[in-house]
Amino acid sequence: MKTLIPLIVMVSALALSIPTVAETPQEKGFRIAAKSDRMDRGFGSSIAQLEMTLKNAAGQTTTRTLEIKTQEKPNEDVGDKSVTLFFTPPDVEGTALLSHAKILDSDDQWLYLPELARVKRISSSNKSGPFVGSEFAFEDLTAAELGKYSYEWLEETTLDGMAVDKIKQTPRYKRSGYTYLIAYIDQDISQLRKIEFYNRGATHFKTLTQSEFKNYGGTIYRPMMQEMNNHLTGKSTTLRAKSYKFGIDLDDNEFKPSALSQL
Repeated sequence: MKTLIPLIVMVSALALSIPTVAETPQEKGFRIAAKSDRMDRGFGSSIAQLEMTLKNAAGQTTTRTLEIKTQEKPNEDVGDKSVTLFFTPPDVEGTALLSHAKILDSDDQWLYLPELARVKRISSSNKSGPFVGSEFAFEDLTAAELGKYSYEWLEETTLDGMAVDKIKQTPRYKRSGYTYLIAYIDQDISQLRKIEFYNRGATHFKTLTQSEFKNYGGTIYRPMMQEMNNHLTGKSTTLRAKSYKFGIDLDDNEFKPSALSQL
């Protein structure tokens, strides 16, 4: 027993002398992004009722109501599916977008336009275009799956009084309209608070801010307010959530292109 304490001291000193391997910025960026992504998983399927407001450079606004159904895929290597359906006003009533998120391939998307009474597949070259006149691109309407990006931690900073991690996200998937994104993830509940979008010319041209987060049980949070500002045009689009419902039983057939005209 007399030799036990010196031995413990010697082993402890040796352990303290071994250098630890520091995280690279890429490893740290992925770790933080993965925590944020995985905290919000496990909801199964959901239905969100939202109000979209479009504001032009002159300050004039147009309001629309819509619904987004999401079918979560538990496997991170398989993208989620979603259907966006507009109810009002009459000029967009019945317009629907079906999105099948992919990881490294281009997302599959189909748009149903009631006035044409047909379903149109969105080509990968057009996904950076505006979605029904909003500041959201078709590309923004698919699930931001973890494996779609490479990550690089840039710095710890503050945003609206919150401590956040600033992370560069570079698309790994084909034909993105973005060179990279700068994401701000808060250190309290690991939610994405802001994204700065850089176009193919590496110009910061859009910013998405998310606020008024609400907890829906466990680690699942959702923003009640999202605002996309276009710095080149002076236009903006806001999405205000009216309600979220989780654990909804959604049939696979609802997420097929042939179902869009029947919604």
